[in-house]
Amino acid sequence: MDFDYTVTTKKSFEDAVKSIAEETKKAGFRVLYVHDVMKTLAEKGFIIKPFKIIEICNAKSAYTVLQADIKIGLMLPCKINVYQKNGKTYISGMRPIILSQFFPQANLGDLPKDVDEAIRGIIDKSK
Repeated sequence: MDFDYTVTTKKSFEDAVKSIAEETKKAGFRVLYVHDVMKTLAEKGFIIKPFKIIEICNAKSAYTVLQADIKIGLMLPCKINVYQKNGKTYISGMRPIILSQFFPQANLGDLPKDVDEAIRGIIDKSK
């Protein structure tokens, strides 16, 4: 099982970021914060291609996993990255389905699979 779900998009970098925000809302999640990694690193003299980390959350799902094991908070909120590499724009997200591998005693049921499907849907609809 892959740790990430990554697709390429023909959209511009900024249009891909906007699409993630729109599709996140439609999926019942919300964008908590967008980290502009390129800008942050440039402030310290490090130059990279456009790269943003978009933190998203569904409160009910977050509450459920935190009740099962508070340490799952180390993997929250869910993140979707938009970046450029080799002339292409990529959209990439961590697959929540892997939570059960790290927290087997949490008994999360189908929740990781359901959130995984939602995140892959957000990414697919954003490309």
